[in-house]
Amino acid sequence: MPIKPAIRNREHEDIITNSAPLRILFLMGYFPSVSTTFIFNQITGLLDLGHNVSIAALKRSADHVIHPQVRAYDLQSRTRYINIPRNRILRILKAIFLFFTRFHAGPARILKSLNVVRFGKNALNLNLFYYILPFLGRKYDVIHCHFGPNGTIGAYLSKLGLPGKIITTFYGYDLTRIPRESPKPYAFLFKRGSFFLPICDAFRRALLELGCPSHRITVHPIGIDTRSFVPPGVQRSESGINILTAANFMEKKGYAYALEAVARVMTSHDNVHYLICGDGPLRKEIANQAKQLNITGRITFTGMLASDELILLYARSHIFLLPSVTAADGDQEGTPTVLLEAQAMELPVVSSRHSGIPEIVQDGKTGMLNDERDVDGIAACLETLVSKPGLRLEMGREGRKFVTRNFDIRDLNKRLLSIYQQTLQGG
Repeated sequence: MPIKPAIRNREHEDIITNSAPLRILFLMGYFPSVSTTFIFNQITGLLDLGHNVSIAALKRSADHVIHPQVRAYDLQSRTRYINIPRNRILRILKAIFLFFTRFHAGPARILKSLNVVRFGKNALNLNLFYYILPFLGRKYDVIHCHFGPNGTIGAYLSKLGLPGKIITTFYGYDLTRIPRESPKPYAFLFKRGSFFLPICDAFRRALLELGCPSHRITVHPIGIDTRSFVPPGVQRSESGINILTAANFMEKKGYAYALEAVARVMTSHDNVHYLICGDGPLRKEIANQAKQLNITGRITFTGMLASDELILLYARSHIFLLPSVTAADGDQEGTPTVLLEAQAMELPVVSSRHSGIPEIVQDGKTGMLNDERDVDGIAACLETLVSKPGLRLEMGREGRKFVTRNFDIRDLNKRLLSIYQQTLQGG
């Protein structure tokens, strides 16, 4: 079920635009991570709307590719890192030093963070102490936590006295893998949190199953800037057909099934080439599988690319492939941003009936969906699209219209701001 268009009411837009600037904290795991473009889009969109956005991250990202928005908006200057030492001795020694040098900035909050009787192991292991330090003397209207575990941290910050409504967005592993490890992982968050934003209806249902109050849930999808993802002005060349996958090398991305399906199509089409953009823990396994299938010479591994470089790759491609699967540990996708980007670039997509993907791809209209791990189905879809350029063009045009209508980040950011304001007003 596609998400309804964000905000189309002109009077409502004027209210949002003319509202007083909000103090918003974005709480993340890693920053700046190139794989979280969807969060950058929210941060920069809220800045463009005139609001004061700060960023807090547990760790600095190790990504060597920096998203252009990080530099364009100087987001590093807005960022604080929590950085809890892993080594227990170092953690204690650093905490002693920080206790004496920072105590004056917020004695009540610091002492509260060390209350073992009240907070148990989270105080004993000094996590709460490190969580609260960057925020001593600070106030926010909204603390927007990205991914469920960071929502729990936000809930603890609220309990320690940090002002701000706790809003948490859930994206994937936080509602698929983590509940396997703990039956009630967000009980504390559900008590302290103000509002919960799953990115798709499938995750709304997952939140309800975990006991989240239904009246504090609303689906708020990931969006993209459709102005940045514009299809090439000339028709793509038919002399060679490029199939593109852009995703981290992880089990849930379905590379094992993508490679096998592409190899089958290559046996009957000499003009097919496979472009793979990404990196990650399964890089060696993926390269080895390509070698075993004897298609290495017809694959280009680009490595991780910046967004502007990926746009050029979309423009050179004819079909986008992402056959996502549920990983062995239960990890699932949410609504992969690349599927929105590819459709905006007028690429037909081949993907899976997996998690929230059927909500962002119109099966048979903007792309083709298969059951998870269905190599025969994936190969058949690719065969159809390779052989029918007219169908590719038709699906591509429908895909751009669908994404522009439902997932443009400018509309969704206005809707997000409306959610903030309703939460602050107690609505």
